[in-house]
Amino acid sequence: MSETNDVRLLPVRPGAALAVIAFVTGILSFETARECHQNLQLHGFHASFGPSLLYGCVIWLWWNVVLMLLWNFAMRWSVVLKPSARTIAAHAGVSCALAGAHLLLIQYTVGLCSSLWPAWGSHYMTHRVEDPEHFGVEIIIYGFIYGICAFLYSRMQAQHAAVQKLEVERQLSEAQLKALQMQMEPHFLFNTLNAITSLVSQGKNDEAMQTLAHLNAILRTTLQRRSPEKVPFTEELQLIESYLAIQKVRYADRIEIDIQTTSEARKGLVPSFLLQPLVENAVRHGIESRKSGGRIETRAEKLGDKLWMRVRDNGSGVASSRSQGHGIGISNVKERLAFFYPHTHQFEIESPSGGGYQVTIQIPFEEAPVCS
Repeated sequence: MSETNDVRLLPVRPGAALAVIAFVTGILSFETARECHQNLQLHGFHASFGPSLLYGCVIWLWWNVVLMLLWNFAMRWSVVLKPSARTIAAHAGVSCALAGAHLLLIQYTVGLCSSLWPAWGSHYMTHRVEDPEHFGVEIIIYGFIYGICAFLYSRMQAQHAAVQKLEVERQLSEAQLKALQMQMEPHFLFNTLNAITSLVSQGKNDEAMQTLAHLNAILRTTLQRRSPEKVPFTEELQLIESYLAIQKVRYADRIEIDIQTTSEARKGLVPSFLLQPLVENAVRHGIESRKSGGRIETRAEKLGDKLWMRVRDNGSGVASSRSQGHGIGISNVKERLAFFYPHTHQFEIESPSGGGYQVTIQIPFEEAPVCS
């Protein structure tokens, strides 16, 4: 949490920012008109302020429209403002086309003003807008506008990322708290300790010690994970194995556990607490809800450049699970997947033909660092 709390971003409100830019454009238009009018007076020409104001508006309102269009395009297609050789070449072409069109519009405006206000035109008809320096100024102005849009867009993206990270951290904290509460619930501890007592009374001391070790591993893992980090898949696997081992002691023959993962999959990275909520839900809705118990299957393998995972139970299925609160943990998992792997993950929920509830996840494969 500390990393996110250190983020300091200036608030960016596009509407307010563009309103300020429009205001600045108006000021520039007026100042250009005033300078134009004063220039006429200095050279002994007497004309109304109207043509000078029209001239200033044509110069600057054009670029205000260009800015609005560029911003709207960027909101629809973010690639417009992402620096790359392709986009830079595209912007270079667009800037040249806009510069040429703007200079032609200015030339037309000068001609129009000259016909309506001859005194004004007698001075500015000698102003050649097709001169190379004017074309260069147009290109520079477009580059400046692009820079403004790119800056505003980057700040918006940074704010969005920061807010999203805060939300994911909040969700992870809730997941940690929920997991800890589940582990500390009186009936959970009572049932676990009762099972351990039973094992001890039967002389199964080794099994009792193993059950305590599994409980200790769950508590230690839950308390140690403090941020929405990615962890080696082996750690997540150990967490669900410990959880299911305790449930096996509790439910005995009522629960059948089948975990199969490939060696390649175990080398990967996954978001912390990715599978634990799914397995917990599978036990709650696939085992507790059935007097005859049920089966929990967990699969993981590396498929090309993807890590594929599946958690399945043979309980009451999708509709019943959602009605019993199954969707809360699922929603948390989905949102964290979207945070870590935007547009690059797959998440599917279905009821297999044989019944039950099945969740399939596919994420980009990232190899976990090897501890030295």
